[in-house]
Amino acid sequence: MKAAVIYWTGTGNTETMAQAVKEGLAAAGAETDLLQFADITPDEALAKYELLALGCPAMGGEQLEETEVEPFFSELEGKLSGRKLALFGSYGWGDGQWMRDWVERAQAAGAVIATGEGVIANESPDDDALDNCQGLGNALAIL
Repeated sequence: MKAAVIYWTGTGNTETMAQAVKEGLAAAGAETDLLQFADITPDEALAKYELLALGCPAMGGEQLEETEVEPFFSELEGKLSGRKLALFGSYGWGDGQWMRDWVERAQAAGAVIATGEGVIANESPDDDALDNCQGLGNALAIL
């Protein structure tokens, strides 16, 4: 089973979460690569990996990062039917609406979402958030 944890980070918070998701996947036996969105195309990700975990912090008015993440996800979106996916990210304001919107988009595209929702952390992820990220990785691996 091959998995990719693909993320974008501005402050390092989402990168820390990505590491924890990778640990959860690895603990469940998944061979896992940690990548940034700039390192791979959506088609490469779909061809190479059975499981995808995508991480992005909230940006602007609780939106996906617009130069790398939004274009990547927009291209991926139409190809998600039946794919196993996990979503995670950090935020500094608002209440996590960007994650609810992202999960809704992925579900509407037919993706199978690990845990049925994304994992979010306010600012720097604390121990509970990191445990949730490891659990997310584990849940993705056993979908």
